[in-house]
Amino acid sequence: MNIASRWYQGTLSKSSSLGIALFILRIVAGLALVQHGWMKIQTPFSWMGPDAPVPGFFQLLAAFSEFGGGIAWVIGLLTPLASFGIACTMAVAVATHLSQGAPWVGHGASFELALLYFAVAVFILFNGPGKLSIDRKLFGRASV
Repeated sequence: MNIASRWYQGTLSKSSSLGIALFILRIVAGLALVQHGWMKIQTPFSWMGPDAPVPGFFQLLAAFSEFGGGIAWVIGLLTPLASFGIACTMAVAVATHLSQGAPWVGHGASFELALLYFAVAVFILFNGPGKLSIDRKLFGRASV
C-alpha cells in the first residue's frame, strides 16, 4: 500500500507523515535558499554593494548561511547548525528591512520572505530534520 492510500485510509502514522512533511519543507525551502544565496556567494564580501553598512565578513556569513545552509537542508546534513545560521541571518534581515521601513509584502524590499525563512529555520532547529535525512542516519537524532 502506498503512502497516499495509507494517508487517505488513516493508517499512515503521525510520525511518518511529519517526517514526510519535514522532508518536503527542507527540500523546498533549501532549494529556494540556495538560489537566493547563489548570487551572494559569487561576491561573498561585497554582495550588498560598496556603500553597505555591513562589514564584508558579515556579508560572507550571510551568503554562506543561505547557500551552504540551503544545501544542508536539502540533503539533511548538519541541519541544526544550518538552521541556527539561517535563523540568525534571517533575524538580521527582518530587522534591517523593518528599520528601513520596508512593508510586510510589497514590490521591492519587504520582510515577509526573511520572516518566513526565519520561522522555517526555528521549526527545523527545534524539531530536527526528520526521519528522511542524513543526520538521522549518521547521528540517530531522535526527531519526527
